[in-house]
Formats: sequence, C-alpha cells, structure tokens
Amino acid sequence: MSGELGKKLILHFRMGGMDIAFDLAVMAVAVGVTLLLVLLSWWLRRGLPQDPEAPPTRRAALLAVAMELAETQLLGGYPKRLARELLPLVTTIFLFVLFSNWVSILPIPYIASPTQDINVTFGLALMVYTMVHVYGAKERGLKKHLKSYLEPYPFLLPMNLIGDFGRTLSHAFRLFGNILGGAILTAIVLDLAGKAMRVPVLAPVAFLGGVSVGTLLNAWFGLFVGAIQALVFALLASAYINVAVE
Repeated sequence: MSGELGKKLILHFRMGGMDIAFDLAVMAVAVGVTLLLVLLSWWLRRGLPQDPEAPPTRRAALLAVAMELAETQLLGGYPKRLARELLPLVTTIFLFVLFSNWVSILPIPYIASPTQDINVTFGLALMVYTMVHVYGAKERGLKKHLKSYLEPYPFLLPMNLIGDFGRTLSHAFRLFGNILGGAILTAIVLDLAGKAMRVPVLAPVAFLGGVSVGTLLNAWFGLFVGAIQALVFALLASAYINVAVE
C-alpha cells in the first residue's frame, strides 16, 4: 500500500516479518538522475573520434578539459596511475550528488533532492567507506591495511574502529544536513524578506516571463549550494581513499 507522509509518498510492504518503506519520489528522482548521467556519458562517448589520428571534436575537447580539471581538483594528491584509476569513481560521485542537489530547484510537486533523504546520503557514504577499504587493501596489501587499525598501539583498536565509522556517519550527515537545512533556511529567509520589504517574494518579474523573485533566488541559492556540497562530498571521498592508500 502507499500513503502520504507530509509531502512524501511512501510505499510500505512487509518482507520476512520486517516492515520496509520506500520514498517513491526519492527513488524516482535518483533513478532519473542515474539515467541522465548514463545518457550524458553516451552522448559524450559518441562525440569521440574513432580514428586516433582524426582531429578532436568539440565534445572530445570538452571532455578532455573536464577530465583534466576533475583530476587536478579532486585527485591532485594521488600518483598519476591511481588518479586515472579513481577518476571515474570520484567524478561519478560528484556528478550524481551535483545533479541530485540541483533537482530541488525544479518547481515540480513531490519532487525534491534525493540528498535531502538520509538514506541516500548514508548509502553514498557507505559506498565510499567500502571503496576506502577496497583500495586500501589493494594498494597496501590486506595485512598492512588491517594492521593500521592497531596503530599506534593495539589497545586503541576499538577507538580506531569507532573513529573510522564515525567519519562515515559524519560524511553522510554533513551532506544531508546541509542540503535539507539549506532548503528550510531558504524558505524562511524568503518569507521574512517578503514581510520586511512588504513586497511578496512570489511577485512575478515581467521581463522574465512572470517568474517570481522567490523562484529566482531559490534557483540561484540551490545551484550555488548544490555545487559546493557536491564538491565537498567528492573531495572528502577522495581524501578518505587517499589516507587509506598512503
């Protein structure tokens, strides 16, 4: 069955005596963002010349500049080989979080940013946590990677484990809190600004085809904060993996 929780449409069902709930809007938007990234990569891939000797196309040049920028900004502290290996993972995380954050500016009922849901951000943080251990064991060896939890003294193992997982919780809650808090703060500020100026923030702007001032401010704030938070999340993911492979 399905029901509404505030402005959310929740799907409930039981499996093995356990009640499971899905936010249909969050799932739909997350799948939509994923499909958008797939289509974007397919479009860029089609723009690459098949002949290595052929002059680069505009899409190929754009992709080369974007990859160079991403490698420099997100993976600047890595060796060249490892940076190229991690580039698809870190850039995919960045783009998924970026587009998920930007969804919130669309004036569509029931549609909100998936990163306003703690389940989404926690899932992303868990994926990063898993990749930290995968690359740590791969680059340093499993034995040396596990031994790092006994440093500097073996009796600190519980504290190292708690700190390790606490970092993952912080990674998830930082993105969730900033995106959700930003949405709430924007609504409050726009309401207070409208009352203080005695001009409704929903008043249309004539030269923009009737778009309200509130919509413009919300869109600008959403684009700016969404980009910053996506960059921070991807940078932290890169930093956590970098610590594990050193």
